[in-house]
Amino acid sequence: MSFDTQLLPRINAKSMRENGKQYYVDAQGNRFPSVTTILNATKPQEDRDRLLNWKARVGGEEATRITTGASRRGTQTHKQIERSLLGENPICPEASRPYWESIKPVLEEIDTVKLVEGSVFHYNMSYSGKVDCVASYKGIPCICEWKTADKPKGSIERLYEHPLQLTAYLGAVNQCYQEYSIDLNHALLVVAIPNTEAEVFWFEPEVMKDYWKQWEQRVAEYWKRRNSWSR
Repeated sequence: MSFDTQLLPRINAKSMRENGKQYYVDAQGNRFPSVTTILNATKPQEDRDRLLNWKARVGGEEATRITTGASRRGTQTHKQIERSLLGENPICPEASRPYWESIKPVLEEIDTVKLVEGSVFHYNMSYSGKVDCVASYKGIPCICEWKTADKPKGSIERLYEHPLQLTAYLGAVNQCYQEYSIDLNHALLVVAIPNTEAEVFWFEPEVMKDYWKQWEQRVAEYWKRRNSWSR
C-alpha cells in the first residue's frame, strides 16, 4: 500500500478533562476516554511501584519539577515537528532546540504526510486520542509518534506502554478513515535526545498484532472497572 498526496480530513473534536481523566468529544457529542486515560487506569502494579519508588527517591518537589519540565519540552518539540511537517518555517524555542536537532534527520525520511496532530475515535471499542502523525517513513505508510527523553531508552522494553499507545492509534486511524482506503499496519516511534541522534523504533505488522491483543485486554479491563465503579 502507498499513500496518495491528499491530506485526510480532520475530525472535529474537543478535548476535556474530568476528575483527572482526559476525554475527546466528537461533533455528535459522543465522549470517549483517551488512550492515555485507559492506559493509566489499567497500569500494571509493577509500573505503579516503579513510579512511586522514583518519586520517593528524588522527592515530591523534584519529581513535579522534572515531570512538568518534560511535559513542557514535549509540547514545544511536538509543535516544532508539526510546523515542519506542514511546510511552515518554524523558529525553534531555545529550550527545545536540542530535541529538535536530534529528531530533524529522521523527519527528512518522512514524506506523504496525511494527518498531523489529528483526533481519532474507535467507536467499536469506545476510546479516543490524538495521533501525532500519519505519513510514510522510508516509503512505508505508518503511524508516527514523537517522544523526548534525556537519555536513550536502549530497548523496546524500556518504552513501557508507548507501543500499546501506538497500536491503539493504529486501530483508531484505520477505523476512522477506512472509507479513504487507509489500512495501516506499521508504526514508527522516535525518541528525541539532546546532543545525539534520535532513537528510531520501527514496528512490523506481526508485532503490532501482538500489541493490539494486549490493548484489547486493557480496554476490556478499563470498562469492566468503570462499570463496577458506577454500580
